Amino acid sequence: MFRFTTIKDYHASLLAGETSCIQAVDFFLDQINQHQHLNSFLEVFSEEAKLRAIELDGIRAAGNPMGKLHGVVVGIKDVLCYDGHKVSAASKILENYTAVYSATAIQKLLDQGAIIIGRQNCDEFAMGSSNENSAYGPVKNALDNQRVPGGSSGGSAVSIQANLCMVSLGSDTGGSVRQPADFCGVIGLKPSYGRISRYGLIAYASSFDQIGIFSHTVADAALVLEVIAGADNFDSTVSSKEVPNYTEKIAENKLSKKIAYFKETLSHPGLDPEIKKQTEDYLASLVAQGYTVEAIDFSLLSYLVPTYYVLTTAEASSNLSRFDGIKFGHRTHDKIEDLTDLYKKSRTEGFGEEVQRRILLGTFVLSAGYFDAYFTKAQQVRQQLVNLTKDLFTKYDILVSPTVPSPAFKLGENNHSATEMFLADIYTVYANLVGIPAISLPLFKHSNGMPFGLQVMCDSFNETILLQCATQMMDSK
Repeated sequence: MFRFTTIKDYHASLLAGETSCIQAVDFFLDQINQHQHLNSFLEVFSEEAKLRAIELDGIRAAGNPMGKLHGVVVGIKDVLCYDGHKVSAASKILENYTAVYSATAIQKLLDQGAIIIGRQNCDEFAMGSSNENSAYGPVKNALDNQRVPGGSSGGSAVSIQANLCMVSLGSDTGGSVRQPADFCGVIGLKPSYGRISRYGLIAYASSFDQIGIFSHTVADAALVLEVIAGADNFDSTVSSKEVPNYTEKIAENKLSKKIAYFKETLSHPGLDPEIKKQTEDYLASLVAQGYTVEAIDFSLLSYLVPTYYVLTTAEASSNLSRFDGIKFGHRTHDKIEDLTDLYKKSRTEGFGEEVQRRILLGTFVLSAGYFDAYFTKAQQVRQQLVNLTKDLFTKYDILVSPTVPSPAFKLGENNHSATEMFLADIYTVYANLVGIPAISLPLFKHSNGMPFGLQVMCDSFNETILLQCATQMMDSK
């Protein structure tokens, strides 16, 4: 018999002989098969996962020690390279491309005994807030198939929501883990920039991108972070700071109780009234529990989304220039006249509308006539935000806000307006702009039946406090 609540309980069942890795894999393969309509997986590694499970059962039966993620069934977003497996970034331009190496995070999972069950659907090149931009069709929210799961890591979030795997890896450039976690009612963790190596993560915006984790519990997210974080010779931007034993640390519960929130986040006209009310009531309950909760002014809220999109599209324009139809990826079959024509036709056919929009915007803000007016100004705002954040965390331990201004919206509802879609990121882009860790906690439920969360943030590389606070909040909900 197989059951799953947490990785800790699963490992206890394995050691007691109450279940096995192959039973776990068979269970999740059956779940995936029953939920194909959600379109959360682009490819399932069925036979490979079964063989891996049998191998791990043999290792355990021989009396060998278990790795930290022994037999844990993991799904990976289709932007993470896994040697010998397809990786497409949900784009036609990389259709049928096979990775020639594994991302460092993937290799660390495997080294600790994880079983990778498949690659998960997402917005093309991780560009989107609804998972409607995939070249392979939209992902559907498991609670309401007429609604989006959020993006860009929608397939990874739904896989946890619908119990199709134990944990998922996604990527978060401006909220692409936390926002779908909010829409799907699961845990979504974005660590500090540089906490996890980006080697093997297909780049969108290199100074923003970070691998993130979806799970059912804070403890499971903490354990996975403990495994995949740390220094890497293949990534010059990853931190060499020692990785704490998060699993032990979160049990210590030595959390200080100074919490701040930006008053403008709760007074913003775009915030759903129910989210505002329930968030305010929750903050009042924290005060009743003995926390110090203070509202602070934040005049830069309206600048967050424009700053984020100027900088990320500029970096995307540069990063995606490598997909030209020459060395790998899609190449047009049309008759071509010269090299420029080859580039133009291959990229037009291979990239979807949203990716093209962002490449064009990024190229525009980097152009000679507009570089100082847009890109330089955006960098200056980013630096102001970094300075503000450093000062804030000398006075407070935790910063909180709604994760998203509304619960999951209907499929196609915001497709008429790129601006409306971009504004879904208003509360999440801040953490990426300044590089701090953030987690979305599924604490609330809307009257329409959909879940929504609270975003909790703290100072860079202070994931221990973040996870301690998240554990306390989830335990007290």
